[in-house]
Amino acid sequence: MLRDVPVGHPDFGKALPCRCKQAERQERYLRAIERVSGLAGLDRYTFTTFQPAPGWLPPHHRRSLEIAYTTCRNFAESPRGWLLLLGGYGCGKTHLAAAIANDRIARGFPALFVVVPDLLDHLRATFGPSSEIRYDELFEQVRNAELLVLDDLGAHSGSAWAQEKLFQLLNHRYNAHLPTVITTNQRMEELDPRLRSRLNDVSLVTALHITAPDFRSGGSRLHDELDTLALHREQTFQTFDLGRRQLSPEQLGTLRRVRDAAQSYAQEPGGWFVLMGPSGVGKTHLAAAIANHQVEQGIREPLFVVVPDLLDYLRAAFAPHTPVPYDRRFDQIRQVDLLVLDDLGIESATPWAREKLFQLLNFRYDAALPTVITTGLKADRLDPWLRTRIFDLQRSQVAVLEIPPFRGSADQAARPPRGR
Repeated sequence: MLRDVPVGHPDFGKALPCRCKQAERQERYLRAIERVSGLAGLDRYTFTTFQPAPGWLPPHHRRSLEIAYTTCRNFAESPRGWLLLLGGYGCGKTHLAAAIANDRIARGFPALFVVVPDLLDHLRATFGPSSEIRYDELFEQVRNAELLVLDDLGAHSGSAWAQEKLFQLLNHRYNAHLPTVITTNQRMEELDPRLRSRLNDVSLVTALHITAPDFRSGGSRLHDELDTLALHREQTFQTFDLGRRQLSPEQLGTLRRVRDAAQSYAQEPGGWFVLMGPSGVGKTHLAAAIANHQVEQGIREPLFVVVPDLLDYLRAAFAPHTPVPYDRRFDQIRQVDLLVLDDLGIESATPWAREKLFQLLNFRYDAALPTVITTGLKADRLDPWLRTRIFDLQRSQVAVLEIPPFRGSADQAARPPRGR
């Protein structure tokens, strides 16, 4: 069809679809957009069904979730700028992002929710001969959507084409200041530098880091695979035996002072708490008691691990097809709320092991992160870098138990077996 327009008009001599063809094209477009949209099956993801403060979470995780929930609700009421939701698998990012889209649609406003790898697949499919919509039509509709929600940025293959399309999409929306919600479990430094620079623009982007663990499993993958605190659940301050008859009054006084120091640290962990002494004197019991107290009070989520097991866990990251790469494993460990390293010094002292322990402990020392260490090594057997940090009285408390072992003693034999 040709429009009846004067010479010189932009549409003069240009073939245009008739009304029936326009209706067909619009119907094809709507079907294509419906296929691209990832909201199918996510209608249950609303603000009403989201738990912003589950009781099983420690307070700091609950606070992180509450802030994210409130910010997302406010964004849904009046979308402006970009909202970036960061966090691990299953922490609630997708639920909140879908809740924003569902809320806008319920209010009568358009919103497009797409999972990034699916979006790229749909764009590729438009080059096929049977595609109902051309690439440029679909891409134009996505990048100009009134509200666009991109779920799982970083989960796509890192091909040059994929990176180019995402940059074009997000750069357009960045320049036009179009409301956009993005979720990712990637660290910022893992993203394309061009995207990272735009996501770091605080004048446009509100970034929320959700620290809550995986809702689907009730905990984090790290704790499921590595933490052994469950094996020490009976080792509390209440079950710590101070009535050891084979000890002298001076030794009993030392034992009581160390127990009291550990109990005080458990109330408000800060910096390092180091338990030194021979095997079997109660170091592991007190370290576990500190961690168990934190769990009971719902204060922090500790990670309790024997040092050789920790190193094995890191080594396993180099195996083919490992689901969690080394750098991600290491970063998760060094930033846990409370780290308990049991039996430091019994690991094989390879250069690699020493380097990893130095990187881990040096990070936690510099950041003054709560860390409990037990070791049977005497001070002169410690690596110099570790010794200087352990005995830094501004960052560390040292408790030395130079007493006869309780394990295997007559005192232990006189106690009833566990479970009775």
